[in-house]
Amino acid sequence: MTTLAPDTTFLKRLGRFMRDNPVIPLILLLIVLIGILEFMRPGIVNERWLGNTVKFAIPLAMLAACQTLTMLTGGIDLSAGIVATITSFVMATLVPVYGPTGAILLSLIPAILMGLANGIGVAFARVHPLIMTLGTGLIGTGCLQVYQRFVIATGSEVPEFLAWLGTGRTWGFPNALVLFIPFAILILWGQRRTGFGRLLYALGSNERAAKLSGVRAWQVYMALYVLSALIAGIAGLLYVGLIKAPSLSLANPLMLPSIAAAVVGGTSIFGGRGGYAGTIVGALILTVLGTLLTLLQMPEGARRILFGLIILFVTALYVRLTDQR
Repeated sequence: MTTLAPDTTFLKRLGRFMRDNPVIPLILLLIVLIGILEFMRPGIVNERWLGNTVKFAIPLAMLAACQTLTMLTGGIDLSAGIVATITSFVMATLVPVYGPTGAILLSLIPAILMGLANGIGVAFARVHPLIMTLGTGLIGTGCLQVYQRFVIATGSEVPEFLAWLGTGRTWGFPNALVLFIPFAILILWGQRRTGFGRLLYALGSNERAAKLSGVRAWQVYMALYVLSALIAGIAGLLYVGLIKAPSLSLANPLMLPSIAAAVVGGTSIFGGRGGYAGTIVGALILTVLGTLLTLLQMPEGARRILFGLIILFVTALYVRLTDQR
């Protein structure tokens, strides 16, 4: 009779535990990183630091929601950062003309149009989501540069409400939680408790089988990419309220970290597995990791190298233990 080695049995049990409770090991990793930070700089982990960490993690987590939802279908949205940047820039330049409310509503129109373009390309032209969203992102960048020439004389303004939402605190808690908590609850509920959410998992697991079951995939893809663009637009509005300075590349640096947050959070790039709860913790992990690298006073190049290596290590470890290939 063959018996398994103790380490093999332990790995299998650990893998089973992570499959059943994927958020728990991520939370443990987050606690370890915070502990390392406190060990390196005693006293740094306090109420103010926690507030700032959450404040900067929220826009990243919202942008990572776009990646989580599209990854569930085996896709990816490389235009999300561009959409966030366009929305924030258009809004800021329209505020002097139409006021805050009108500017916010008008700024979401380009986001919807880009979402429609992505949905049409993926659903009907059958272009791979990575290529489709990359193309629309480049087109959007070019359009934004042209738009900037026409509004350079009008100036820009960030509404006080967005600044309050992005930077303010109430009873020590970031005001951005007023937006993020209902948003996160809606995404978590939608992905597991609604027909739309279940269809995302079905298409990601086996698109052919889903279609044979009567699923109209084109409707799901259209709704998915429009929703992703709207989320990216709202994240851009929140982020410009945090930064208080619109630019032509405002949210672009968050693009790859948003993908990393989803992957580190346990969402499979092949579709059908994952969830937004892990993505939220993944965004917090990357934010704390950024603080840790800053504390080490690493040059930008070395920070990027180490940042990438840690992401690859965490992802490879997760794949190894959960057998998600």
